[in-house]
Amino acid sequence: MKRIVYQHAAPDALRAITGLERYVRECGLEKGLIELIKIRASQINGCAYCLDMHIKDALAAGETAQRIHLLSIWREAPFYTKRERAALEWTEVVTNIGRDGVPDGLYKRTREHFAEKELVDLTMAVITINGWNRLAICFGAEVGSYRPDLATAPIASAYGFGQQ
Repeated sequence: MKRIVYQHAAPDALRAITGLERYVRECGLEKGLIELIKIRASQINGCAYCLDMHIKDALAAGETAQRIHLLSIWREAPFYTKRERAALEWTEVVTNIGRDGVPDGLYKRTREHFAEKELVDLTMAVITINGWNRLAICFGAEVGSYRPDLATAPIASAYGFGQQ
């Protein structure tokens, strides 16, 4: 079924989310950590396009296949640092925030590994990938079409929009 090309229908919406994406890319958090966050949120949300994209980007940036393959069960795998574990748990809770919010214990554990600005940046990264996931799912980004060399292209092109 043909879907709305949302960036043509609402270009200001595209500018808003690409502004968030640009902020996340430049905020100072480790690129590898951001890719892990994007992969984990995309797994939770079932976004095949974003999973394909961020797995390719993580591999291109030097992430190991083993860590990527075990990301959905990161609690049982010994390959993640304490900082990464805190970020992954934060990502899961923020992605599934629902009515329970963020428990105080998780906030305290995460703050042990992230300064105030870093925690805001981490949260913005989770918010941003959740937004991209919803756009890709709702408007049918073509799974498998992403190439890591598009990372230097405009952000919207990298996220598969404008190809329809």
